[in-house]
Amino acid sequence: MNVSRSLTFLWTPWSAAVSALLVLVAAGLCFVAWRRSGYRRSQGVLEGIRFTIVCLGAVLLNQPEWVEEYRPEEKPSVAVLWDASPSMETRDVIQTRRPVPTASPLTRREAIASLADAASWDKLRGRMNVVVQSFSPKAVGHGTDLYEPLAQAPETFQNLRGIVLASDGDWTEGQPPVQAAARLRALGVPIFAVPIGSPTRLPDIELINLDAPTFGVAGKAVRVPFTIDSSLPREHVTTVTLKTSDGDEVTKEVRVAPMGRTSDAVIWKPKGTGDFTLALNVPAHPDEMLSDNNQLSTPISIREEKLKVLVVESYPRWEYRYLRNALSRDPGVEVSCLLFHPGLSKAGGGNKDYLKQFPAGLDELSKYDVVFIGDVGLDDGQLTSEQCRLLKGLVEHQASGLVFMPGIQGRQFSLLETELGDLCPVALDPNQPGGWGSRTPNHFELTELGRRSLLTKLADTEDDNAEVWEGLPGFQWYAPALRAKAGSDVLAVHKDITNESGRIPLLATRTFGAGKVLFMGTDGAWRWRKGVEDKYHYRFWGQVVRWMAYQRNMAKGETMRLYYVPDQPRMNKVLTFHANVMDRSGEPLRGGDVSARITAPSGKAEVARFTSAGDEWGEYTGRFTATEAGPYKVALICKQTGATLDATFFVQGATAERVGRPSRPEVLEELARVTRGKVVEPDKLDDVVRTLAALPDPPPAVRRLQLWSHGGVAAVMIVLMGAFWVGRKAIGLV
Repeated sequence: MNVSRSLTFLWTPWSAAVSALLVLVAAGLCFVAWRRSGYRRSQGVLEGIRFTIVCLGAVLLNQPEWVEEYRPEEKPSVAVLWDASPSMETRDVIQTRRPVPTASPLTRREAIASLADAASWDKLRGRMNVVVQSFSPKAVGHGTDLYEPLAQAPETFQNLRGIVLASDGDWTEGQPPVQAAARLRALGVPIFAVPIGSPTRLPDIELINLDAPTFGVAGKAVRVPFTIDSSLPREHVTTVTLKTSDGDEVTKEVRVAPMGRTSDAVIWKPKGTGDFTLALNVPAHPDEMLSDNNQLSTPISIREEKLKVLVVESYPRWEYRYLRNALSRDPGVEVSCLLFHPGLSKAGGGNKDYLKQFPAGLDELSKYDVVFIGDVGLDDGQLTSEQCRLLKGLVEHQASGLVFMPGIQGRQFSLLETELGDLCPVALDPNQPGGWGSRTPNHFELTELGRRSLLTKLADTEDDNAEVWEGLPGFQWYAPALRAKAGSDVLAVHKDITNESGRIPLLATRTFGAGKVLFMGTDGAWRWRKGVEDKYHYRFWGQVVRWMAYQRNMAKGETMRLYYVPDQPRMNKVLTFHANVMDRSGEPLRGGDVSARITAPSGKAEVARFTSAGDEWGEYTGRFTATEAGPYKVALICKQTGATLDATFFVQGATAERVGRPSRPEVLEELARVTRGKVVEPDKLDDVVRTLAALPDPPPAVRRLQLWSHGGVAAVMIVLMGAFWVGRKAIGLV
């Protein structure tokens, strides 16, 4: 650093003239006074002080300043900052100015490859230091911050003279970059912006979601929802293909809506067990220019499950008999039945799957994944208030499923007075406990939600499914349901009967606590066997059992069970874990120390501490927010029992920097305007080099010390005047 120092004056002609006149007059008066004293030495010193004071005042009248200039010895610097975020992989740059125009679009990163090459700036290196540097999101799952690299540039690069910024302008995190631009303008550092990418979407079809469940059951259909985003101006029909890692393949015809999103699902029936990868591909449209975002993949685990189901009934009506047969013949279900027949002295039955009494204690009841409650109530020889409380806890705290199947005896009305009343998805008419019967068959009608639900899917396509439901044999009795309660989902209603609340709900579901509840408002599902045997009847109840037991069986061991909500986690959303922990004797663990070590796809590990949410049920809950998309590993640990449980879950969702979004050139244009820079096209790199080369050298840093207003000078004046006054007293002039 070269430093030069000088003393300067901010004088004017009149200030110089006045100063000179004051000095001459003071000099004459001082000489006259000294001569009158007979040239005494003491008088001479006193007049010298007087003259010094006048001279110093005359100098200060011209505003003297001490100036120091600092000139850097190093060359000026130019920072070339280029965007390396995931959005730069968008293939939407069509370069027509090349000698041979590109046949297909380039990615934004490819389009600025020459700018990011250090050799492209060799012409400037003789006069300037050119530093090429990329910037990208701080971590996986974060977006681009344009503010930070611009704000830190003056401290990062010595003697900064200018900044070349190449980006698509798609900033999603941090402060507005224009605030950093304002600081750069004050420092005299212009930004030469190089916007890249198309500000409007090119014709494109993008597969943005593939939401497969965490696990499925071998031999049972798995519904794999997906979402397609189209920027094409016209609707078209295409055939999507779902391929599995074991070579299985499923196709489906989809009508893709124009300029919007289309949601649909593929039904896949796994044949074996194990861990699989599902890959969904959408064929490229002839008008589509971006075909590298037409495929997504997701993992899924296929198991051989044995679900435990409890059916509680009074009279063995036809609905009960055929339900029992359907469940007992399902290889994935282990059914237990409890029959409270009013005409029998003892509960139970003759087969091995009959129970003699209701499960005693939590350890026995907590084994069941789904419980069916038929036409039974709160009465002698049937359910008790305590058993109703335990059933509610089983659903709320251990994620089991509960199915209400009322009957013509109307016994379930007494259950509404217990804690089970909060679980029922519908409100019942107390004036008609026996329900309504009819000589002529009545029919279901699926709601909009019911048409999309896996529970009501009796055929592989939506059109075929609607046709099947229209052709099902009718029912001749239905429960006195008035309306669905708040928070319930109605899947099917009575086709003909309405009341003041609308159609009569006959098939409704709701979530209660960690579990699910289903209301079946007829006892005629067994009639679906007419002419087709078990084709629809078995499929429906099999889907019900697996849907209700799905969450409970995400991950389980001998003494621990882990499940989470929602069952399809999304990035940057809170994920709630529920764990049921038993001690070594099988009883729910009270006051345990439970935690989970969660490992992200990038390898970053985090520990989530669980808190007790129900000591009676051994329930513990914890929260976690996933910041990355992909597979996570979970290790659940209980300190008291030493038990561990390993599990995995997959987080869906696009990153904050999604490929395919339009660029934002207006952001870079504003930065260039604020800093008095320029906007340059990517293929005009020579213009940038010439502009930078023409930049003048930066002005030296100047430090000015204003002596005329400095405290030290004022102190000197005071000292001199004080000495003059003391001197006059000393020689007797005062």
